[in-house]
Amino acid sequence: MNKKLRYLIIFLLFVCFIVLRFFEREVFYDVFMDFYKGNYYQKPVTEFSYFSTLATIAFRFLVNTLISLLILYLFFLKKSVLKFALLFYGLAFVILITALAYLTKNFQPDYYFATFYVRRFLIQPLFIILLLPAFYYQHMIKPKG
Repeated sequence: MNKKLRYLIIFLLFVCFIVLRFFEREVFYDVFMDFYKGNYYQKPVTEFSYFSTLATIAFRFLVNTLISLLILYLFFLKKSVLKFALLFYGLAFVILITALAYLTKNFQPDYYFATFYVRRFLIQPLFIILLLPAFYYQHMIKPKG
Protein backbone atom coordinates (compact mmCIF):
# COMPACT_ATOMS: atom_id res chain seq x y z
CA MET A 1 0.00 0.00 0.00
CA ASN A 2 1.20 3.48 -0.86
CA LYS A 3 2.66 5.34 2.15
CA LYS A 4 0.62 8.49 1.49
CA LEU A 5 -2.58 6.48 1.27
CA ARG A 6 -1.73 4.71 4.55
CA TYR A 7 -1.19 8.03 6.32
CA LEU A 8 -4.40 9.43 4.86
CA ILE A 9 -6.33 6.43 6.19
CA ILE A 10 -4.65 6.80 9.59
CA PHE A 11 -5.65 10.48 9.63
CA LEU A 12 -9.24 9.55 8.73
CA LEU A 13 -9.29 6.97 11.52
CA PHE A 14 -8.28 9.67 13.99
CA VAL A 15 -11.10 11.78 12.57
CA CYS A 16 -13.41 8.85 13.37
CA PHE A 17 -12.51 9.30 17.05
CA ILE A 18 -13.50 12.95 16.82
CA VAL A 19 -16.77 12.15 15.06
CA LEU A 20 -17.63 9.51 17.66
CA ARG A 21 -16.97 12.01 20.41
CA PHE A 22 -19.04 14.70 18.69
CA PHE A 23 -22.04 12.38 18.23
CA GLU A 24 -21.64 10.37 21.44
CA ARG A 25 -25.02 11.37 22.84
CA GLU A 26 -26.83 10.18 19.72
CA VAL A 27 -24.85 6.97 19.30
CA PHE A 28 -24.25 5.74 22.88
CA TYR A 29 -26.54 5.30 25.88
CA ASP A 30 -24.61 6.66 28.86
CA VAL A 31 -26.44 8.20 31.81
CA PHE A 32 -23.12 9.10 33.37
CA MET A 33 -22.45 11.79 30.73
CA ASP A 34 -24.91 14.13 32.41
CA PHE A 35 -24.21 12.88 35.92
CA TYR A 36 -20.52 13.81 35.78
CA LYS A 37 -21.12 17.32 34.46
CA GLY A 38 -20.65 19.90 37.23
CA ASN A 39 -20.58 19.08 40.92
CA TYR A 40 -21.69 15.45 40.82
CA TYR A 41 -21.24 14.93 44.57
CA GLN A 42 -24.27 17.17 45.11
CA LYS A 43 -26.46 15.48 42.49
CA PRO A 44 -28.90 12.68 43.14
CA VAL A 45 -28.04 9.43 41.38
CA THR A 46 -29.98 9.03 38.16
CA GLU A 47 -31.78 5.74 37.69
CA PHE A 48 -30.00 3.67 35.07
CA SER A 49 -30.09 0.25 33.52
CA TYR A 50 -27.05 -1.59 34.87
CA PHE A 51 -26.68 -4.01 31.96
CA SER A 52 -27.47 -1.44 29.24
CA THR A 53 -24.89 0.92 30.69
CA LEU A 54 -22.19 -1.74 30.83
CA ALA A 55 -23.07 -3.07 27.38
CA THR A 56 -22.94 0.39 25.81
CA ILE A 57 -19.62 1.21 27.47
CA ALA A 58 -18.24 -2.17 26.35
CA PHE A 59 -19.46 -1.50 22.80
CA ARG A 60 -17.84 1.92 22.81
CA PHE A 61 -14.58 0.38 24.01
CA LEU A 62 -14.81 -2.18 21.20
CA VAL A 63 -15.34 0.51 18.56
CA ASN A 64 -12.40 2.56 19.89
CA THR A 65 -10.27 -0.59 20.06
CA LEU A 66 -10.99 -1.55 16.45
CA ILE A 67 -10.10 1.93 15.23
CA SER A 68 -6.95 1.93 17.38
CA LEU A 69 -5.86 -1.48 16.12
CA LEU A 70 -6.32 -0.37 12.52
CA ILE A 71 -4.21 2.72 13.20
CA LEU A 72 -1.44 0.68 14.80
CA TYR A 73 -1.42 -1.90 12.02
CA LEU A 74 -1.43 0.69 9.23
CA PHE A 75 1.29 2.70 10.93
CA PHE A 76 3.70 -0.21 11.53
CA LEU A 77 2.47 -2.97 9.16
CA LYS A 78 3.60 -5.63 11.65
CA LYS A 79 1.49 -8.48 12.94
CA SER A 80 3.55 -8.57 16.13
CA VAL A 81 2.42 -5.03 16.96
CA LEU A 82 -1.18 -6.00 16.27
CA LYS A 83 -0.93 -9.14 18.44
CA PHE A 84 0.57 -7.30 21.39
CA ALA A 85 -1.94 -4.46 21.11
CA LEU A 86 -4.81 -6.94 20.92
CA LEU A 87 -3.55 -8.69 24.05
CA PHE A 88 -3.10 -5.33 25.79
CA TYR A 89 -6.59 -4.13 24.87
CA GLY A 90 -8.13 -7.47 25.86
CA LEU A 91 -6.45 -7.48 29.26
CA ALA A 92 -7.29 -3.81 29.85
CA PHE A 93 -10.92 -4.48 28.95
CA VAL A 94 -11.28 -7.40 31.36
CA ILE A 95 -9.74 -5.45 34.24
CA LEU A 96 -11.58 -2.19 33.58
CA ILE A 97 -15.03 -3.62 32.80
CA THR A 98 -14.83 -5.79 35.93
CA ALA A 99 -13.94 -2.74 38.01
CA LEU A 100 -16.71 -0.71 36.39
CA ALA A 101 -19.25 -3.49 36.93
CA TYR A 102 -18.42 -3.55 40.63
CA LEU A 103 -18.39 0.24 40.97
CA THR A 104 -21.70 0.76 39.17
CA LYS A 105 -23.39 -2.12 40.98
CA ASN A 106 -22.42 -0.50 44.29
CA PHE A 107 -22.72 3.08 43.06
CA GLN A 108 -22.36 5.43 46.01
CA PRO A 109 -20.56 8.73 46.69
CA ASP A 110 -17.36 6.99 47.83
CA TYR A 111 -17.05 5.40 44.36
CA TYR A 112 -18.01 8.39 42.18
CA PHE A 113 -14.43 9.47 41.54
CA ALA A 114 -13.17 5.95 40.78
CA THR A 115 -16.17 5.23 38.57
CA PHE A 116 -15.52 8.42 36.63
CA TYR A 117 -11.94 7.45 35.79
CA VAL A 118 -12.54 3.77 35.11
CA ARG A 119 -15.38 4.75 32.77
CA ARG A 120 -13.13 7.37 31.14
CA PHE A 121 -10.49 4.74 30.32
CA LEU A 122 -13.17 2.58 28.74
CA ILE A 123 -14.96 5.22 26.66
CA GLN A 124 -12.02 7.34 25.48
CA PRO A 125 -9.28 6.12 23.10
CA LEU A 126 -6.54 6.81 25.64
CA PHE A 127 -4.53 3.66 25.00
CA ILE A 128 -3.66 4.68 21.43
CA ILE A 129 -2.00 7.76 22.92
CA LEU A 130 0.23 5.41 24.94
CA LEU A 131 0.78 2.60 22.46
CA LEU A 132 1.55 4.55 19.29
CA PRO A 133 4.56 6.42 20.76
CA ALA A 134 5.70 3.30 22.63
CA PHE A 135 5.73 1.16 19.48
CA TYR A 136 7.34 3.99 17.53
CA TYR A 137 10.09 4.33 20.13
CA GLN A 138 10.66 0.57 20.09
CA HIS A 139 10.79 0.67 16.30
CA MET A 140 13.37 3.50 16.35
CA ILE A 141 15.75 1.93 18.88
CA LYS A 142 15.64 -1.51 17.28
CA PRO A 143 19.08 -2.22 15.81
CA LYS A 144 19.11 -2.43 12.04
CA GLY A 145 20.65 -5.67 10.99
